[in-house]
Amino acid sequence: MIQISPDNIADRFMRYVQVDTQSDPTSSAHPTTEKQKDLGKLLLKELFGMGITNASTDEFGYVYATIPSNSDKKNIPAICFCAHVDTAPDCSGTNVKPILHRYYDGKDIILPDDTTQVLRISDSPYLKNHLNSGVITTSGATLLGADDKSGVAAIMEAALYFIQNPAVKHGDIKILFTPDEEVGQGTAKVDMQKLGAQFGYTLDGGEAGSLEDETFSADGALITVHGVIVHPGYAKDKLVNALKVAAAILDALPKNEWSPETTEKREGFVHPTAVNGIAEKATIQFIVRDFTLAGLQQHHERLKKIATDTVAKFPGAVMEYAAQESLCRRSHTAGRAYNEERKHPRWYRWQPFQFYGNALS
Repeated sequence: MIQISPDNIADRFMRYVQVDTQSDPTSSAHPTTEKQKDLGKLLLKELFGMGITNASTDEFGYVYATIPSNSDKKNIPAICFCAHVDTAPDCSGTNVKPILHRYYDGKDIILPDDTTQVLRISDSPYLKNHLNSGVITTSGATLLGADDKSGVAAIMEAALYFIQNPAVKHGDIKILFTPDEEVGQGTAKVDMQKLGAQFGYTLDGGEAGSLEDETFSADGALITVHGVIVHPGYAKDKLVNALKVAAAILDALPKNEWSPETTEKREGFVHPTAVNGIAEKATIQFIVRDFTLAGLQQHHERLKKIATDTVAKFPGAVMEYAAQESLCRRSHTAGRAYNEERKHPRWYRWQPFQFYGNALS
């Protein structure tokens, strides 16, 4: 078993989260924010510092590295370990101040920069598993970035272990750090031929030690509502407020099903994530998820019908519906033909740590 110092990996993780790598869902660039490359450059420097010479980054913000095989055995498949460097656009990733609570005793943790935010075992029972262990939190003013800098730190610390312990035999180990996962563009520009792996593990996810061998398909959906704009002084029976139409669409969504808060396991859902606009024009952004492509299409059709029927109640309003693929389902069984046809490795998802919105343990 690989032995890694908790102090070393905590220091590494806290170093990484202080680099702002927030991605931007409104950008069409790759990466969507240049600052994601800042962490990529740091990782590349540290890989070289470990003695890993086959390492590089590209204009799209990907970091590739190889720890060459040291085994006498032939035909060992190359295995990739992957994590994403970007953090979610929903909360600021600027000036992250990580705090290490070295010996968590089960008491409430009050985040100092926003004392209304308190971590409690009653809210997060999983914290019981980490009594007398270290817990890392943010200060409360930003996200922490454990998704997925915990995965980045784990890969880097494991890489150092293999370099420092050549007696541990292995085949080619491939390392991949990607940008823009949080905005559905994590593999948009990845060079699979350059990566050269037959199998892969993505270090990301939920509970510590969990292993997933398949994932959902995920799309984005954008509903654009065009209202009828008229000066408020002359608006009677003429003005159609796009913001009110958008609100009506949201209100028409099912209340007790079809959403993240009402589903679990392999149930699909539709989830509104952002509303923007003015009286003349408004947009609603959604994520759409299901474990089958047929189910994904049904969700789109249902959402579009709800929106169309709602907009029809506002004469003069016009709606546009656009879908965008962001993640295509793969599994180790049903996805095999799909992956081999496109020369993609078979991917698994593993989470080495437990992380919460503001904490990592």
